[in-house]
Parts: sequence; C-alpha cells; structure tokens
Amino acid sequence: MSLTNSSAVDAARDAKSASHVLATLPAAARNDALTAIYAGLEAGRDEILAANARDLEAARQQAADGQPLSQSLVSRLDLGRKGKFEDMLKGILDVRELEDPVGKVTLRTRLDEGLDLERVTCPIGVLLIIFEARPEVIANIASLAVKSGNSAILKGGKESTESFKAISKVISEALTKTQVPNGAIQLVTTRDVIPQLLDLDQYIDLVIPRGGNELVRYIKSSTKIPVLGHADGLCSMFLEQSADPKMAAEVIVDSKTNYPAACNSLETLLVQESALDTLFPAAAQALLAKGVMLRCDPKSKAALAKASFASQHGDKIVDAKDADFDTEFLALELAVKTVSGLEEAVAHVNTHGSKHTDAILTASQELAERFMNSVDAAGTYWNASTRMADGMRYGFGTEVGISTNKIHSRGPVGLEGLMIYKYKIRGRGQVAGSYGEGDGKKPFLHERLPL
Repeated sequence: MSLTNSSAVDAARDAKSASHVLATLPAAARNDALTAIYAGLEAGRDEILAANARDLEAARQQAADGQPLSQSLVSRLDLGRKGKFEDMLKGILDVRELEDPVGKVTLRTRLDEGLDLERVTCPIGVLLIIFEARPEVIANIASLAVKSGNSAILKGGKESTESFKAISKVISEALTKTQVPNGAIQLVTTRDVIPQLLDLDQYIDLVIPRGGNELVRYIKSSTKIPVLGHADGLCSMFLEQSADPKMAAEVIVDSKTNYPAACNSLETLLVQESALDTLFPAAAQALLAKGVMLRCDPKSKAALAKASFASQHGDKIVDAKDADFDTEFLALELAVKTVSGLEEAVAHVNTHGSKHTDAILTASQELAERFMNSVDAAGTYWNASTRMADGMRYGFGTEVGISTNKIHSRGPVGLEGLMIYKYKIRGRGQVAGSYGEGDGKKPFLHERLPL
C-alpha cells in the first residue's frame, strides 16, 4: 500500500498495472494478504486510536474556532466508538472466509462442436474511493479490493488525515510480506488531487464516493467514469394499522436511534390515519424517551396532543415543514406524515425517497408484498429495521458502500458488486463466415451446458 504524494496520473497508472497482476493471483495469496492486514491492524490498534484521537481533537478545535463539523460527520470519524474498531477487524476476517469471487463460471454454451463459450467473473480493475471521515473505510476497501482482485486508490477527507495515515502505514507494512503488488492499494494525500483523478477514465474503472450529499453530487457531475453510490439515505417506514404495537415501536426506535448518523437510519415515518390513535402514540412515546424530535404534520400532531405524555415533551413535538419530508436529518429528528393507506404511502416514498431502504410494519403479508414490490428502492423490508441495510449484516463481510444505482449493483456492495465478467471462447479455428443461412453455411448449436 503506497502512501503517495505522486501525481494523480502516476498513481492511476501504477494502480492499473498492479490490477493486472493482482487479478491473476491465486485465492490463497489474496487470503494471506487479508490475514496480514488483520494482524497488522490488531497489533497497531493503540497507535491508530491515538491518531484518531488527534483527528477528533482537531475537529473539536475547529468547533472552538467557529468552524464546526456536523455531528454526523464527527460520529463517523470516531473510530473509538463502541465496537467500531472490532467491527472493522471482524470485517476483514469475514471477507477472507468468503468464497473466492474470481473466475466463477456463470454460463456455458456450446456454439458448435469444438466451439464452447463461457462467461467468467473477473475484477472490475481500478477503483477510486473518495471518502469523508470514516477512517475504517481504508481497511474495508483494502480487504474487499484484495479479495476481489481489484486495485484501489483511496482519497480521504482532511478531517481524518491522522487516522488514515496511521492505518495506511500499518497496512503498507503488512502487504510488503505478501504477493500483492505495491501499487494495488494506494492512499493519495496530494492536495486538490480529486479533479485530476476524476479525469483519468483511461486508468480508473469505477468511482465510489462515501460521504455527504454535497460530495456525492459533486463526484457524479464531475467525471465520465461510472459512479457507484448514493447521494442521500432518505429512508421511510410505513406504519400500517394491523402492525403489532410492541414490535412496531421497537423497530421504529431502532431504525431511528441505533445510529442516527448512518445513511440507513429512518428519516420519515408514514402513519396510516386509522393507526394514529392506536399504534402511533406508543411509538412516539418511545422515540421521545430517546430524545428524538418529532416533526409532525397536523393530523399526527393532533393525535399526540391527546396523549398524557405529550405535555412532558412539548419542545420535541413540532410542526413539520414541507422540506422535512425531503431531508436526511442524520440526527435525532424524524418527520411524521399521515397517509390514508398503502397506495398513498408508496406514492410518497417513490416521490420523496432516495431509493435506499424503505420498510412497512404490518401483520398482512399481502400488503407487505405489495409494498415491497411497489417501492422503488435498493432495499424494501417487512417488519424489520432499516438499519439492517449493511454489508456485514447481509453476510457480505463488509461493504464499499450502498448503491442506489439501477445498473450493475444495488444496496450494500460487497465482493459481488466489485466483479464484472468476461466471455471466453475455446475453438478449433472456426470462423464467423462459416455460420448463417444459405448454401455452405451451418447453424449454431447454442446448446446450454452444465456449469
């Protein structure tokens, strides 16, 4: 792993050359590299957390100087947050134990006797990952890239400089003991390098931005390279009248408060009008007890006004504005809207959602299936927290991000999302001109063969 101040062109060229070597390494060699990365990070834990503490102190100093970082960004920056470092390490081992994704045959067709076609999985090539905060991204991406046979160039935000320097140093030392080429995983620290990297479509095959709305939209508008990611995590949940009250309250609270700064946290609660007096008050009380501010439309606010607990939380129950239903709060705030039923709920999600993750709480399987089929999102859930939208929870080991794209890969992107495929034909000198209609021509067999 190179901690490099070389030019963008040199870094991209080195990554492309390394990708050709990495793609041919056997699975055992790639897994050995993951073992080395894990051991190095475990041994370097204290040094890495000390570096991360310096980043956090710098963020606090910015706040003192009147240049505060958002609370959601600071939360993502904190590698010492309970379980975060352990999750990073576990993700590396989980990825190592996954089936090798390289060279899997997904189609076999006999075109003619002695002329066989295969479709085989292969790495995409060179990934450019641009991220804000989230120092664990370095380990996540390095692991997934090595396992999938891709090279990766990482550019972190200035707020996590000390953290990613410490992590990159550890990973660099670990990889020197493996067969992975030096240029396969690079951390670029050159200032103002992003525009240059985004212009190098001859070397870089896929850009994955991980950060706020502003960063992602900038990336998407500034490059010809395909971009995989999402600009917003505007997740909605529909509380339908037949839902179990206790279950509904628990799922809603987890979706909003488990980690409010995450892109898969709940931002809009849609309440069926017939559930305003039966299900909604218990869920609202549980949310208020966790410190959540409820931005309610008139009907939902009126329903809460009748509840005995409302007077205790007057400052946390406020009027919703139209903009609240298009806002990713990333904080203990939740927009609440009343809907007549399933059709209005689906229409709202498809109009205001970000195609990330949306859920329904109901006892009706029929309504649940209709909701999940009708909502246009990468993830649609029935009676489950939106926080389940995560590569590790899906069994992907870890993820490079969550995609709301309509092509290639959607949802949490793990190894499978970092693969593409190629077609191989094995023949005996056949030429295209021998096949077709007419005299002297022969038809193709197009016989499907077992994998």
